[in-house]
Amino acid sequence: MALPVAVHHDEIDESLVPGTVHLVDLEHTMATRHAKGQKDIVLVPTPSTDPDDPLNWTPRRKYMALTCALLYTWFNGMALSVVYSVLVPLSEALSVTEGDLNAGTGYMFLLLGWGLLFWQPLALQYGKRLTYLVSLLALIAVTVWGPYARGNGQWVANRVLTGFFAAPVEALPETSIADLFFAHERATYMGWYAFTLAGSNFFAPVICGFINDGLGYGWVFYFQAIFCGATLVFLFFFMEETNYDRRTVGIVAGAGDGVVETEPDSEKKKEASGDAADPLERLSSPERPPANSAKTFLQRMSVKDRPRPFMMHYRAWQSLKLLSWPCVFYSGFSYGTYLIYFNILNATASIILGAPPYNFRPSLVGLSYISCVIGVAVASAFTGVFSDRFIIRLARRNNGVSEPEHRLWLFTVSTLVIPASLILWGVGAAHEVHWFGLVVAMGTTAFANTMGITLSVSYLIDTYRDISGDALTTCILIRNTMSFAIGYGITPWLDNLGYQNCFISVAFVGLTICSVYLVMIKWGKTFRERKRLSYWREVRQRIDLGLVH
Repeated sequence: MALPVAVHHDEIDESLVPGTVHLVDLEHTMATRHAKGQKDIVLVPTPSTDPDDPLNWTPRRKYMALTCALLYTWFNGMALSVVYSVLVPLSEALSVTEGDLNAGTGYMFLLLGWGLLFWQPLALQYGKRLTYLVSLLALIAVTVWGPYARGNGQWVANRVLTGFFAAPVEALPETSIADLFFAHERATYMGWYAFTLAGSNFFAPVICGFINDGLGYGWVFYFQAIFCGATLVFLFFFMEETNYDRRTVGIVAGAGDGVVETEPDSEKKKEASGDAADPLERLSSPERPPANSAKTFLQRMSVKDRPRPFMMHYRAWQSLKLLSWPCVFYSGFSYGTYLIYFNILNATASIILGAPPYNFRPSLVGLSYISCVIGVAVASAFTGVFSDRFIIRLARRNNGVSEPEHRLWLFTVSTLVIPASLILWGVGAAHEVHWFGLVVAMGTTAFANTMGITLSVSYLIDTYRDISGDALTTCILIRNTMSFAIGYGITPWLDNLGYQNCFISVAFVGLTICSVYLVMIKWGKTFRERKRLSYWREVRQRIDLGLVH
């Protein structure tokens, strides 16, 4: 039986549990938009009839916008990860201890989260395009300052500002992807985002080690500033604004019955008779837009978005309020848990591999991160393309209805991989195993870390898509606060416990924490039901204010 859908564009059915959607039209009876090539897949959310709605953009426009967001993510992420393979030489050059370098990274992650209370409301108020450009411009400046930040005070200040100006990378690209793509395909592009976010963090050490050996530690920073500058120019000329004030949410029913996918012959008959095609039929797929954009190229490249009522303070406060919503908190907690393992790996890689018996130069430490890049690529495909196919399959078995918790079953893999990887890394280092064993541990840890990124964010957007811009800020606040704590304490933790005891304890704590996904699979829908009225009240208020994107 089909779930109820909105019949009128201004109607919200508050009986619907947020996140529960009728994704597969098994009986071909739903009078709403369906995907081209997959006629039983319902488009969620239902796009408008406006050609400038990003959901209606041609594939070329969508992929250009996606490319810009991914380029921003990749080079922003590289600028944040310059220190990992050059920790030892950087410590000597800047007169900062390795512990203080890692502590500075902890402060950076703290600001990467809390900085979103400014950047995300700014992007939703004045435009994502403007925010991307300003963030890159400021990041170039603080990155150039990096090699001159001598002493602990200057280093911490540099990391704090780097974290603040780079903060949009944590939530803005995900929001852009949610603007452009539908529920049945979104995780695929989230996988691409996860690859660029995690992949850049792991690729930067690969080249930074060689840059340090050949040109000195200063050029480790300068090259990243140059890359960010080139990205800034590209985004200025090619990135469009994806903010769109949506007047509908979820699935909107059409005027007729049945699947609204018309055959070419019927369309020709309508054209010959002079009758206007039904809007839903004209828009039967995102690949066939209703008309050309009404905007000129210069209008589409405008730096400032359309005017809206000033609501930045409201959005920042809403992000803090969402800390009490169980599904939002779980997404941030899950994301933060997997990021902690990423931070532990980066904080110890240069120390372990640069010491006896391995004695890796910074360039070789960097090369070991190729294993991480491979792990990221595999995880991105698994939690992206495979994840989308997986939830469609489960929806078919569930009478066409998709639940956000369906995607969480994939966490089974990462829950088993994480403790095994950490034991191999820490215990292996303590017993001086062959370096190849440690490189394998790096790759599998990166695999699990990337799974945590994609699945945690996808679950959040699947659950609360219409307020995901603010909910993502909440998620990142939780994630990066957890990351700050581990970044600040990892060095003394290792010094006091040693590699073996430290990583054995981390592995079993990780196994326990990662298993929380089982709780959400069982009770996640109950938590969503409890926040049902609060959610629809928030959505209605946002629609009235023109804040739903």
